[in-house]
This record gives sequence, structure tokens and C-alpha cells, in this order.
Amino acid sequence: MSLGVDDRTDKRRLRAFGLLPNEFEHIVCYLGREPNHVELGMLGAMWSEHCGYKHSRRLLRQLPSDGPRVLQGPGENAGAVDIGEGLAVVLKMESHNHPSAVEPFQGAATGVGGILRDIFTMGARPVALLDSLRFGDPSDPRTAYQVSGVIGGIAHYGNCVGVPTVGGEISFDPGYTGNPIVNAMCVGIAPIERLTRARASGPGNPLLLVGADTGRDGLQGAAFASNEDPEASHRGVVQVGNPFIEKLLLEACLAMLESGDVLALQDLGAAGLTSSSVEMAARGGLGVEIDVARVPRRESGLSPFEVMLSESQERMLLLVRGGAEERVRRHFARWELHAAPIGTVTEQPLLRVRDGTERVAELPIALLVDEVPAYELRPLAPPPRAPGQPRPANSLRELLVTPNARSKRYAYRQYDSTVQANTMFGPGQAAAAVVRVEGSRKALAITTDCDPGAMQRDPRRGATQAVAEAARNLACVGAMPIAVTDCLNFGNPEKPLVAWQLSEAVAGLAEACRAFDVPIVSGNVSLYNESAGRAIPPTATVGMVGLVEDATLAIGIAFTPGARIILLGDAGFDLRAEVRLCACLRALIQKRLLLSAQDVSDGGLALAVAECCFAEGVGASLDGQLNLWSEEPGRAVVSCAGENLERVLALAAERGIPARVIGHAGGARLLGESLRELQAVWDVE
Repeated sequence: MSLGVDDRTDKRRLRAFGLLPNEFEHIVCYLGREPNHVELGMLGAMWSEHCGYKHSRRLLRQLPSDGPRVLQGPGENAGAVDIGEGLAVVLKMESHNHPSAVEPFQGAATGVGGILRDIFTMGARPVALLDSLRFGDPSDPRTAYQVSGVIGGIAHYGNCVGVPTVGGEISFDPGYTGNPIVNAMCVGIAPIERLTRARASGPGNPLLLVGADTGRDGLQGAAFASNEDPEASHRGVVQVGNPFIEKLLLEACLAMLESGDVLALQDLGAAGLTSSSVEMAARGGLGVEIDVARVPRRESGLSPFEVMLSESQERMLLLVRGGAEERVRRHFARWELHAAPIGTVTEQPLLRVRDGTERVAELPIALLVDEVPAYELRPLAPPPRAPGQPRPANSLRELLVTPNARSKRYAYRQYDSTVQANTMFGPGQAAAAVVRVEGSRKALAITTDCDPGAMQRDPRRGATQAVAEAARNLACVGAMPIAVTDCLNFGNPEKPLVAWQLSEAVAGLAEACRAFDVPIVSGNVSLYNESAGRAIPPTATVGMVGLVEDATLAIGIAFTPGARIILLGDAGFDLRAEVRLCACLRALIQKRLLLSAQDVSDGGLALAVAECCFAEGVGASLDGQLNLWSEEPGRAVVSCAGENLERVLALAAERGIPARVIGHAGGARLLGESLRELQAVWDVE
């Protein structure tokens, strides 16, 4: 039977729901009827790119996700890996690009709130936040507005909740004008036995909604995040956050897990109550029944459609052991939070929605989850062109004033990077952030990395370079990489060029993660990042966590007067050489032979050395024959005491790593200029 979509609804309306005409036809065939308004909204949300991963699901199967440390891979709220001593590290990165384009402060703030909930939903206490931010032309007034709003939103939410923002990155490119990239990463720690999965169990067990009341903010946010041109969208789809409620929710949920009364938790993120209930049911192979009349609201007149699709923040869906409802309610009341029974788990795998006694929706769980199409991309490589390279700076002073090279203190000075008192190295102090694991001798090293310029030139190599740079950053503080979370930010995948960029980037990530033997345990795909019909530069952000078995071994980037400066590695890109370089760096640090280490990447050797000088105000005298401006990867600048120089060079030679003494630290000048004046230029607000 041929179903004419235009007889029922127009294509623009379907697109607003996140659906294509052929998808609507498939839904009608599956149900044997047309979905009503509430059902259409829920299907649109679950079938949107943001929730359904229609154009990336097949590609993501290439990524390695297994390993001896892996406790939870992709498919849950976050990934988890074993770090020994009965402890797990939980990690996840998410995007909040479209909301941040429309309302930068709330878009970024609620991005932080959402990633925090992904972590404590797993039973882990968040211990660190990082943010990878990309903005457009810095001379554009809209860019200045977005930078100020995004950084302010991140600072507000993280500082209020009391989780340190310990690292990240900021870069500018005209290609992000109108569509900034806001990727938030969170890392948490939990006893392994307390790891919690969001899987429905026990038909008849009650579902409780806890946290903030439900409003109209964020309505249909998942569909909004799956459409092009966020500037053309209205502000009503952007969520409004309250970090003080989030703090109460975090503490109340973690304390509640100790009782054993809570069987599963699920954050209400994209698609709100719809996705949280459906995903919990699907993981357990069961169904759910929801009564929207029992959902606490902060606005009158909310319809069932609005209640099921609202993305109001600071809410959690709890699956509770039957008979424990009153104990759970009293527990959350002590934290001044409601815990409202709004439904039950059912044997039949259906999502049933009631409004009191009236049934307003009934859909098979399989239709909402398993029937989401997985499209085959149609990639088309662009015509070959001469490889472009960044224009080299003519002087260090000229380099230091460029938006991508200058100090990011204007951002991170707004973040509390030391709350919880476990931060060993925060922003600007080391190649990667380093956070102690409380109650042990261990530390975690954490970084986010991506060079969109490299990805524009060659998406596959750019993605492998992002993994390699992340591993190199971790190695510079003495850490072994143990897990990756990623965020794939691309334009419209229905366009052949974007499809090619995405396909190549995923292949590059897979190749590099296998080379470093590090699994990707969680992540996010954000597509349709376009403004005025122009796609953003391909941006595959890599968040990597490493383990330092002895926290006292970790080192920063600061030069010490009298130290000898050595360049390790060769310019160029070779994955096997990168793996050897990282192993060499770790070995040198474990033997306590190095005083500092910094990787060479954006800004080349000149910026790497300058940052090492600026860290503690120590100048450097360098060999006059150096290529200061090349940004080719595969290298690190290290320093050591004079008495350890021969041992450092010998160990590098033993491991096949080129090592060259390039100068010594000391004095108050760098490349013939006053260090104080250079730092003043670099650190201008």
C-alpha cells in the first residue's frame, strides 16, 4: 500500500519532529495506523539523529571498545574502566552545540549539568570536568557574545556544583561562525560494586521521577539538535539549568544507592521522560507505563505531549524495588527534592502513556529503539588538492598574539579548578590535567584533543593525530592511556562530502586507538552542525583518561633554572613512532629523570618552549638552528637536571627515539626578547 505523506502532514512538520517522509511511512506500516500527536512527538525524538544515530550507527561498529580494564562499554549512560583497588573510572563526553549557538550561557551550563548526571547516574562521584570549545571568527561580534556566554555558563554550573574544571581547549576558525562546538567531558570515580546500570527489571517495580519540576524548557530539544542552522531556531528549545538543585540531586542519588532500594537510574536528557523510560525498558527487554498526571510540574496547563518531551534539567528516573517507595520518598524529601511515583515496569514491551484514566499513547518499545533506520552513508571524497599548511609566524611575538596560540587564562581563571582538593595539575600547568584518586596513591591524567585544521586537510589522519596527541599529552605527565570517550561533530551527513569526512574520521579513530591499545568506552555524535548551509570543519574530539600508578611521579611543563632542554622525537607522523615516543616518556618519568615535559603541537616548538618558560617565569637559551614553527606532531620538549642528561639520551637511544639537546633553562629572556614582555603579550585579556 502506498502511503502519501502529503495527505496527512507536510514535510516541514515532519522535519520539525526529526522525521523524514519515508520514515513516517515505515512507522505507519509498522503500527497499521497513523501515530497520534503524542506518539509522533515521541517517535520523532527517538528517531532523531541525536537519539537514534541514524547516520553513524554502522560506522561506530568499527571502533574498538573492549579491553581487560573495561567494565562498561558503549550503550550505557557512560563508560567505565577498572583502575585497581576495587575502583572504577567512569567517563563520558557530550555535545551541546545547537543550544549553545542559540543561547550560549544556558546552552553551555546545561551541557555541563547533563554530563555530570551521565556520570553519577552510573553511581560514580564526578571528580573532574573538561571542555573542548570551538568558536568562529573572533572579530565577529556574535562570536564574542558566544565566547563570553559559553565560558560564563561552564563556570557558573561547574563552580556551583563543586566539581573542578581542570582542563580542555579553545580554538577559533571562521568555519564555526554561527555554529560553535561545545563538548563537555566528565570523569568520576566509583567502587566497582556500586556501578549502576539503567536497565529495567522486575515487572511491577515502580518508577519514580526525582529532582526538579517539569516545565516547557527544552521542548523537543532532541529534534532541534538534529536540524541544520541553529540560528534559525527559537530559544524555547534551550533548557534552563539550576546547579544548586543538581548538587542536591547528585548527593541524594549517591547516598540512596547505599540502601539497595534503587535498582537503576537514568538521567532525563535528550527527549526527556520519553528517552529515559524507553531506554531503561529496552535495556531490560521489558515495557513501562507512565501516568503524566503524576509528574510534578512548575507550570500549569502542560499537555501530555509537553510532559513526555520536556527536557527540563536536573531530573532523574529511578527504578525502585517494590515496597521501597516510601523510604525513597522520605530520603529525597530530606534533600528537599520530590520523588514522585509516575509509573511501573511492565512485562509487555510497550510504552504506555496515560493522563490519569485516559490512555494518550501506546507504542512498542521495539519501534522506538530497534526500528530506527541505520542509513548507509554515500561518501564522496573531494578532488585532490595540494595540502594546505598553516601560515608560519615570522616571530614569536607575532605567534603569541594569535587567538589560537595566546593564553586561555581569560577562560580558565573563571573556573574553580581546585575544589575537592585533589587537583595536582590544572589548566596551563601540565600537558594534561592530573587529579589524585582519593584514598590511594594513584592519579588520573585527563585531556581533550583535536586539530580541526588537520582534519580539514585529511580527516583520517586528523583523527589519528587527535588520538596520538591525547596519548602524548598523557605520557608527558607519566600516564598510561586506559580509556577514550569521543565527540564526533560534523555537518549534514546526507551530503556526500560530510559523509566522507565522517567515515574517514571514524576509520582514523579506530586505527589509532588500536595502535595505542586503548578502548573507546563512550561518546557522542553531533551531526547537522551547519549555519547558512555551510558545514563546520570536521571535528572529532578525543577525550582520553590515563592512569598514573604513583601520583608523586607526575610532572608539569615548567622549566627549572639550569635544566637542560631536549627535543624528543621526529617531525612527521607515524603511529608506531608515536607509540614508542609515549612509552619512552613514561619510562623517563618513572625513573624520575625528567623535570618537565610538554608535547609539540599547535604553535610548533616555539609555542611549546614559550609555555614551559611562562609557567614559572624562567627563560631559555636555545640552539639557533632549530625549526621553531613547524606544527608537525610526534615530538615533545623535555627538561632534565644536568647530571641526568646522559641517562636521558641513552634511554631514548635504547628505545629508538631521536633526542637532541636544544638549549638550557634560565635567565629572563627567550629568543632574544624579554620573557616578561612576551608573557604580557601572550596573556592579554
